[in-house]
Amino acid sequence: MKLLTKANEALLLKNPLYSTDGKPEAERDVLVKFFTPDSSFTWYVLEADKHGDDWEFFGLVDTGRDQELGYFTLAQLQSVRGAYGLPVERDRNFSAKLSEVKK
Repeated sequence: MKLLTKANEALLLKNPLYSTDGKPEAERDVLVKFFTPDSSFTWYVLEADKHGDDWEFFGLVDTGRDQELGYFTLAQLQSVRGAYGLPVERDRNFSAKLSEVKK
């Protein structure tokens, strides 16, 4: 599965890093959701910048036990494998606000 489509990229370009600073969680859209199908890790992208062939994301990382806002890259996601060796996937039909995905 391709982790980013052209439509995803267009949306990410409209939401550069630091563009949602100061906005309440209820107003911050999750732009893309990535997950490991054979593990509990999920990444919710809120902002992004393109750097050459890679993307730097800012968003919520959910480990299944903890949640933390932070930075991660597309290259990092492409290198992650779950417990059974499955790669990270993109949730094709996901739509939510940050406040809805935070526990």
